[in-house]
Amino acid sequence: MTRPSVTPDWSYEREHWRRGYFRVAGVDEAGRGAWAGPVTVAAVILPGTAAEHAFRDSKQLSAAQREAFAAQVREVAVSWAVEHAWPDEIDRLNILGATHAAAQRALARLDPAPQALVTDYLKLRTDLPLTAPPRADALSYSVAAASLLAKTERDRLMLDLDAQHPGYGFAGHKGYGAPAHRAALRDLGVSEVHRRSFAPIRALLNEPERLL
Repeated sequence: MTRPSVTPDWSYEREHWRRGYFRVAGVDEAGRGAWAGPVTVAAVILPGTAAEHAFRDSKQLSAAQREAFAAQVREVAVSWAVEHAWPDEIDRLNILGATHAAAQRALARLDPAPQALVTDYLKLRTDLPLTAPPRADALSYSVAAASLLAKTERDRLMLDLDAQHPGYGFAGHKGYGAPAHRAALRDLGVSEVHRRSFAPIRALLNEPERLL
């Protein structure tokens, strides 16, 4: 795999360090656009030593690299937590509201608690100092670390769901709207782990004869 042109650093964390906030949590999610399964949010506080890490945005890595780096994150982190919002919560709150709820649950589990946050454009309601730039998963070590945990934890859950709901291909497409997923929905219908508020699923429920 070619080396990505953009690599993370500590720029966003340093903005908080200068103000005396040294426990900076990175927050990122995985599965926000999927049609099935949870949206998964991770929060990670890395040691504020400004040491370089090999962590990268999970989307830039192979599955094996993600697993290896996620193990490193769990080893070096001051604290970390992963939370999920399942389809019933997504359908009740909408995907943004459910993502925010899962993020707040993950942050509440961090011990020690964070003093400031960097997120991947997730503008959480919080009293903590918050930096929420786009593409933070590619630019911030803390957010890259969170992206690794969120992606690997969600992928494991989707493998479990594949075994529990055979035929949908969750192990391969991870619940996203791939052609194989569309074909499975035509053949098998909507399962209990599909997000019924999402337009393609809602349309299929309302018009069973309609082909996706």
